Amino acid sequence: MIELEDVRDAARRLDGVANRTPLLTSRALNEAVGADLFLKAENLQRGGAFKFRGAFNKISTLSQEELGRGVTTFSSGNHAQAVALAARITGTTATILMPEDAPEVKLAATRGYGAEVITYNRYEENRTELGNKLAEERGLTLIHPYDDPLIMAGQGTVALEMLEEVPDLDILVVPVGGGGLISGCATVVRSLATSTSVIGVEPEAGDDTKRSLQAGHRVSIDVPRTIADGQQVETPGEITFEVIKDKVDDIVLVSDAEIVGAMAFLFERMKTVAEPSGAAALAAILARKLDVAGKVGVVISGGNVGIERFLSLLS
Repeated sequence: MIELEDVRDAARRLDGVANRTPLLTSRALNEAVGADLFLKAENLQRGGAFKFRGAFNKISTLSQEELGRGVTTFSSGNHAQAVALAARITGTTATILMPEDAPEVKLAATRGYGAEVITYNRYEENRTELGNKLAEERGLTLIHPYDDPLIMAGQGTVALEMLEEVPDLDILVVPVGGGGLISGCATVVRSLATSTSVIGVEPEAGDDTKRSLQAGHRVSIDVPRTIADGQQVETPGEITFEVIKDKVDDIVLVSDAEIVGAMAFLFERMKTVAEPSGAAALAAILARKLDVAGKVGVVISGGNVGIERFLSLLS
């Protein structure tokens, strides 16, 4: 478990390094859903997603010896970019395992930050085993995408910033992949806004966290076949799931079509580009997958989508 002070420590490390992303509002959106929505635009974060917060918080605490050896991780794209960027800022090197079918824009950006990229087949190879083997063989420090207290605390600064601006949120809606973002955010909410509900959103094909909550323990599914590549996780994290069990009120599911609808709304009505995973939380609200009223915080978790894929999805 992490505590509020862990998130505040992360906020101090990130101060002046990470972007304090804006809260976006729209009268048309509020009228459409019957509530006051505040969209945390993490698509405007460094690296294009919330992942930079956790990656920098973790890497900035490494010893000089660890930084000298370099870091590694496995990721479908956003955490890969975040680790590559944080590594460059802290003066270390990064070697990243990425799926061979990861969006080209994410592959290019990760390489652009100076990382070595090694690809693998996400449907036939186990990324955790590959990552652990790579770290051991090269003497690298593994920066887990979500199952690490420092990663979770860094992601929790999203909610910390939101509550500083809107302290009386009634609901916070957060996309769920491995659980680092929602576990960090829920930790903040349970400490500072105890009456606020925390709702997670997964794609229908990637409902590992919802199934795990129903079972009372972590369960694994096949690699999800969904457009939301940032949420193609087979099982929730060991550490993150304990926080989710304790602090998250519910998990709802959205279809790929509903995600595309949210992407279109953001683009057309709010002039904001979100990748599929980034639009999942808003999709749940627009598709009436949960009842919303009062003041509702929504995390737009990332915007790393290339123009060709964006147009293809929306067409």
